[in-house]
Amino acid sequence: MLEVRNLTIRKTAERRTLLANLSFTMNLGDKFAIIGLEGIGKSTLLKAIMNKEDLTYVEIEGSIHKKNVKIGYLPQNLRDLWREETILSFLLTEHPCSEIKPESYAKLALLEKVLRRVQFPLEQLDENRFVQNHSGGEIVKLGIAKMLLDEPDIFLLDEPTNDLDLETILFLEDFILQETKPILFISHDEALLEHTANGIIHLTQTHKNTKAISVYQKLNYREYIESRTQSLNAQEMVARKQRATHERKMERFRQVYQRVEHLQNQAVRNPTQGRLLKKKIHSLKSTEARYQKEKERFLDIPEREEQINLFFDSTISLPNNKQVLLMESEIFRIQDKILLENINLNIKGPEKVALIGKNGVGKTTFLKSVYQRLLQQPSIRVGYMSQDYEELLPANESILSILTSSSSLEEHRIRTLLGALNFTTEEMLYESKDLSGGQKAKCILLKLVLESPNVLLLDEPTRNLSPLSLPVIQLMLKQYKGCIFCVTHDRNFIESVFDSIYELTPKGLIRID
Repeated sequence: MLEVRNLTIRKTAERRTLLANLSFTMNLGDKFAIIGLEGIGKSTLLKAIMNKEDLTYVEIEGSIHKKNVKIGYLPQNLRDLWREETILSFLLTEHPCSEIKPESYAKLALLEKVLRRVQFPLEQLDENRFVQNHSGGEIVKLGIAKMLLDEPDIFLLDEPTNDLDLETILFLEDFILQETKPILFISHDEALLEHTANGIIHLTQTHKNTKAISVYQKLNYREYIESRTQSLNAQEMVARKQRATHERKMERFRQVYQRVEHLQNQAVRNPTQGRLLKKKIHSLKSTEARYQKEKERFLDIPEREEQINLFFDSTISLPNNKQVLLMESEIFRIQDKILLENINLNIKGPEKVALIGKNGVGKTTFLKSVYQRLLQQPSIRVGYMSQDYEELLPANESILSILTSSSSLEEHRIRTLLGALNFTTEEMLYESKDLSGGQKAKCILLKLVLESPNVLLLDEPTRNLSPLSLPVIQLMLKQYKGCIFCVTHDRNFIESVFDSIYELTPKGLIRID
């Protein structure tokens, strides 16, 4: 149904190759996940498959065969693209701000069936309500409904788990598993990858982000990670053994050559011995040439993806009995409307507390309120990571400028830290709006590290981070000696880092661990 052959994509401005010679074929039942570090070109690959003519910032070589194949595409930034449109316009038009064509209304015959499939209650559908007024989970469900109304042959999903509560993530898992048509998707949710993917497309960059390697294997996520690790370890072991054996041979060769060369210098008065030694020298040079040819056939020592390097200062700490947050039967209002009530929460010292809850219940609003409260406590240095990255990263400033202006460190030190997060020299000068979501997330985390807070308030910190970066982020936060209060639905993240879990409901906070 979809065939990609020898696909190479380069960024035009930098002449940097994002992916190289990628080939794969998708048929019924295939659920392929695209993985790779932040900013490596995963979304660009999906966009190229959707419509490569729209990509003006890259050069594309190779072939994408999709003749007579209708593609359904769920972009990463659905809310931003369609925020001013009504749900009816969203469901029935191809692009924002376009008119609904008369023939498009025929799709509404499928609407009830489609909404049942995506578990969106028909009675909650308001066709005149704007997209921006829906929760993240509702938007993803309606986005899938929009694709289903078009009856596509293949689905492309770009980070569909962003902004989803656990209930909607489980719905999405079930949708991917039950759908028989091919699905090509990007996700940073390791549990989703493990439960759904039966093929992996891995985009990597080595040699300081100058060499692109693109890999496709028909394995599930865990099998692929284990197979890749074993393969790289085996290749490295053989490659290093080849080099060690070669060095021993060359050491013996040098010793023999020097001895023969010395004897030849001493044999000036013995022509017969001199001729024999000259033949020996010629034979040794042939041996040296043979050793050199063997060296040219050595396996390369595999260069692995460079793991990001980011940790908080180990001197950050909070006493165990330090009162960080105390709420007793509190009520949260927006204007005159009660948003949340019966909020009871007691956080002390270096506790790590995860907050979950259904989309739209008010988790982000609650976290912002806690942030404003903690700012009033002089004994607390609070660091805040919003879901809306633009709140913290001005869109038209370079990330280097943002970090340099907010830190006492010199520019060369900031560059070194960004390099440890796998930013190229060119990317450091990109305006914030031109960075990927994962790159922005890493920049905000670095900004927090530079601020050295002793309390962290984090709103979905892992939502745009590659699963290949998550082990480092999890370790960084696990080792952090301050307090963490974090909104998240990342199952592996919760299990790895947090001491307690609370669910936010309209009736209050419920401790569930």
